Amino acid sequence: MPRADRIRTADELTTLVAQLGRRLRAASAEAELTPSQQSVMGRLEHAGPATTAALARGELVRPQSMRMTLAALEERGLVARAPHATDGRQVVFSLTAAGTALLGSGRAARRGWLAEAMDARLTPDEHRALADALPLLRRLVESPHPAGPPYGDPRHSSPHHSNPHHSNRTGDVPR
Repeated sequence: MPRADRIRTADELTTLVAQLGRRLRAASAEAELTPSQQSVMGRLEHAGPATTAALARGELVRPQSMRMTLAALEERGLVARAPHATDGRQVVFSLTAAGTALLGSGRAARRGWLAEAMDARLTPDEHRALADALPLLRRLVESPHPAGPPYGDPRHSSPHHSNPHHSNRTGDVPR
């Protein structure tokens, strides 16, 4: 596939994923939470109790930002703090029963909206095509997060960027 087509596909996919995320959040009982708050709650649900620093690293934000997110969730009774088991200077955060219930009801609402939309708007063949694309999307989501500017960033374009294995004048390999 030519590079211009890959860039166009990436742009359209980015836009569609963002729009789908907004539609899912609007359909959810968690709609009153920020995306950062929802993400932290999901991380706590899947990975278990964690320190502020560990959550900040996992969410790729500064510890100060994570403290603000956790404070807002704690104020609403969705997370609770407890002393760290081995380091008395730290605390760990975990979901409360209310936090777990909110995640469950939000998940059910999102799943219900999406299933209904798929039934109403997609043919059985389109539904199968969408299901077939899920492993591809999963591979994209699970790929490592680049440390620098994204590959294909027009601010960093050069003739060598069409070949991802060719170094530019600085010796850096484009991502």
